[in-house]
Amino acid sequence: MALISIFPCNLSLCLKPQLCSKAVTLTRRKKLNPVVNQALFKDEIPLRRTGNHHPNLWGDDFIQSLPKHPYEAPFYAECCGKLITEIKEMFSATAAAKSRANNVLHLLAMVDNIERLGIDRHFQKEIKETLDFIYRDLNTTALSFRILRLHRYPVSPGMLGPFKTANGQFMCSTAQSEEEKIKGILNLFRASHIAFHGEKILEEAKEFSATYLSQALKKSGINTNLLQEISFNLEYGWYTNLPRLEAKKYIEIYGENKLWTRTVGNEKLLYLAKMDFNTIQSLHRQELKTFSRWWRESGLSKLKFCSSSSCRIFFLWHVQFCEDERYSTFRFGLAKFSAIATYLDDTYDTYGTLDELKLFTEAIKKWDLASINHLPEYMKIIYMTLYKTVNEMGQEAEKIQGRDTLPPSKDAWEAYIDAMMQEAEWLATRHIPTLAEHIENGMVSSGTRATTLQPVLTINEILSENMLQKIDYPSRFNDLLWLSLRLRGDIKSYKGEVDRGETNSSIASYIRDNPKSIEEDALNYLDHLLGERLKELNWEYLKNDGVPNPSKDYAYDITRGFLHFYKERDGFSISNEDIQNHVTQILIEPIIM
Repeated sequence: MALISIFPCNLSLCLKPQLCSKAVTLTRRKKLNPVVNQALFKDEIPLRRTGNHHPNLWGDDFIQSLPKHPYEAPFYAECCGKLITEIKEMFSATAAAKSRANNVLHLLAMVDNIERLGIDRHFQKEIKETLDFIYRDLNTTALSFRILRLHRYPVSPGMLGPFKTANGQFMCSTAQSEEEKIKGILNLFRASHIAFHGEKILEEAKEFSATYLSQALKKSGINTNLLQEISFNLEYGWYTNLPRLEAKKYIEIYGENKLWTRTVGNEKLLYLAKMDFNTIQSLHRQELKTFSRWWRESGLSKLKFCSSSSCRIFFLWHVQFCEDERYSTFRFGLAKFSAIATYLDDTYDTYGTLDELKLFTEAIKKWDLASINHLPEYMKIIYMTLYKTVNEMGQEAEKIQGRDTLPPSKDAWEAYIDAMMQEAEWLATRHIPTLAEHIENGMVSSGTRATTLQPVLTINEILSENMLQKIDYPSRFNDLLWLSLRLRGDIKSYKGEVDRGETNSSIASYIRDNPKSIEEDALNYLDHLLGERLKELNWEYLKNDGVPNPSKDYAYDITRGFLHFYKERDGFSISNEDIQNHVTQILIEPIIM
């Protein structure tokens, strides 16, 4: 029986391709006629709610005091270039004998190692040539399936069928050692996450391999490096495993594995990975300083009611999935818009009074600096920052695209604030919408389109209107991004929002639609719905539809970054120890060579 028939709430909007068909109407709603709160013009101070957010742990003074990074010196760029050339020659030497099965596996392992270590952008030609060959002679299993699928080769999970037994287990060769079997199951686990909707064998593989690996962690005599690798993959899987975090972890794991480093060529891979990581970190440090100065000079840092911390925003939307030196404009745009959206979100959710929010919404729709005269000072700061940043990013995007991209971006921001205004009105009247209403509105109020549209248009890829519509509104790809962020955010931030007095969430709406249900029922339903939609998102992301890969990659990875912060809890509002450690590892501490 389909899940929708088990829970009789009206969720046709979330389960069909027309998921956001009504969302665009938010930009064409009837203009508001606000009743001005006289308290704005008197000495009265309105009673405000605050979110009790975690304080900023990395202030601008600390960021600006970071010492000059030694890896900015030209010497290191020259060393990297030499190592890249030598590793490309290793590809050529191995490929000369790649008709032998062990050499095919060695080539595939090289691709896997290079990607895990975060240096794959240097070897795109060699990777493609390797995968083209393997695809023509498909004789490998989980490792090749995962890598080929992630590179958009049309492979079927049916290739895993011969390894599945009648009782639902997946077996390796009996001639393999215990550790070799565990490595095979680990690759099976990693492959199982790259599933499309309806691929039952991958669901079975994921369940089996997760149980197998959890039990392997308890076994004695297993190599410590392998146990570290298992623990890391079990904790982060695919959707919450970010490229820079993975590169840092595998540099540590491989660096401690003497057997791995003694394999021909691996020592060079590791040395290049360390040097490349530090070089990119030095770039990101400089960008972080620039971003932190912008944050301070914009005036946003003065607004203490907001949950944002400049370093956390930079980390979340910036360095984790976009390390390429060419895309500084993309990173800055995404980080700035994310900061602005965070302040807007806290203004509408907690701090602003309803009358202030009505004035603010009307001012943003007018897109005229003269409209801010009657706004409170904190709203003027946010408005001016939004206005300047959108116009500046519009100019940057126009340089790449050759056309004016400002109108669709303004429409996206208008839809975003309309959706947040709707939530503020629901909160003020204690109204709990249906789950379908909440999700339809909440997908827009997640801010995904508003924060990502212009930055994606600066990734040195010309996107025609037809191509853009395949990843932007009203595409299914875009709908699923919105939905995934809304569901995960609601699931993980529900308790904190209740403590702050916010009544609207997917959980509350589900219980309203199903009066006999409890919180656990709602969470189980939403978890299942999110899992199914993420599989569909995999398909929309990995299918070949003519959209340049970098544009799709970064749009998709933004979702992974968000899911990472909401993996166990609302890590965006509260900097738990693991988030603090990640920021320190990625941005602050260089790798010892």
